[in-house]
Amino acid sequence: MNIILFGPPGSGKGTQAASLVERFGLVHISTGDLFRYALQHETPLGLEAKKYMEKGQLVPDEVTIAMLKEKVISEADAKGFIFDGFPRTIAQAEALDRLMEEENTQIDILLSLEVDEEEIVQRLLSRGETSGRADDADESIIRNRFGVYQKETAPVFSYYNDQNKAVAVNGMGQIDQIQERLVQAISQYA
Repeated sequence: MNIILFGPPGSGKGTQAASLVERFGLVHISTGDLFRYALQHETPLGLEAKKYMEKGQLVPDEVTIAMLKEKVISEADAKGFIFDGFPRTIAQAEALDRLMEEENTQIDILLSLEVDEEEIVQRLLSRGETSGRADDADESIIRNRFGVYQKETAPVFSYYNDQNKAVAVNGMGQIDQIQERLVQAISQYA
């Protein structure tokens, strides 16, 4: 089972992914974690990504996909994967589908945590009080991130919905309530 956990910044993807990994025995792949590891260990792909990041540019999809491919291949015995933070564009979704096909598998379901903007703002401002992340402490930055998500990333839902693989899940409420909604959605595809 290969799952994309989807939603705006602050929707609870990381929290929910950790529970789903434990419950279903899947491997959690966070592109943020992949980048941090590659940069810290100065892997060839990390050094390539660093060139773009130092200039304030986005890392090209080819580099990100190459990192994902390395991770997928290194986890050959995995029961499946939860992709968190990827794909963020239609082009990335198409590239991920090609990668999965190369590995003789596929994305089974995209679970989209639906959380309204005001709740996102409050969650991230609260997280900003303890995370030390400047982008979580500034409401205007948070609202901008939400807007970018709506404009650039939300269309990925439609891409997978056209394949009958996308499910919107209410991401409001208590963590365990949201977890149960996700598990119910997964059980319909498993």
